[in-house]
Amino acid sequence: MSRIGKNPVPIPSGVQVQLSGRTLTAKGGLGTLSLNVTNDVTASITDGAVTIAPANDTKQSRAMWGTTRALVNNMVTGVSKGFAVGLEINGVGYRAAVQGDVLNLQLGYSHDIAFPIPADVKITCERPTVITVTGADRQRVGQVAAEIRAFRRPEPYKGKGIKYTRETVRRKEGKKK
Repeated sequence: MSRIGKNPVPIPSGVQVQLSGRTLTAKGGLGTLSLNVTNDVTASITDGAVTIAPANDTKQSRAMWGTTRALVNNMVTGVSKGFAVGLEINGVGYRAAVQGDVLNLQLGYSHDIAFPIPADVKITCERPTVITVTGADRQRVGQVAAEIRAFRRPEPYKGKGIKYTRETVRRKEGKKK
């Protein structure tokens, strides 16, 4: 019995959820997201909430029950509130700037890195060392943040690189005399 899957997903005001066939679509102030529901679960919209139930009693359908409910909850939350991931840049001379639809990164390489900003994600730089990635699709926001972080991951000796704001870098002791 899935503890997560049992709970229905409440639909907040300002969000419209439609079920047509196996496709669940959520439309809100921040955009439109859709999800193809697998054959292992059944979805229904009742009393202002989306309810997910397993189609049969197999292990696969019980596994997809909670997963599908979490995906639907992320869709509804994304189109109403959105998701944001913060990145911090540490290092002398390391900085970032948004110029049009390109994120320019100076990360200690011999060249600047020009990262094209995807259309479904918004990237802002409040300070030259802080990047915020926002959007409606939680998976897409996390993926774009991971791609930016991969240009210069934080190293354990001085902590230089790009790290998530919630991340702590485990530091190593340097060479001894």
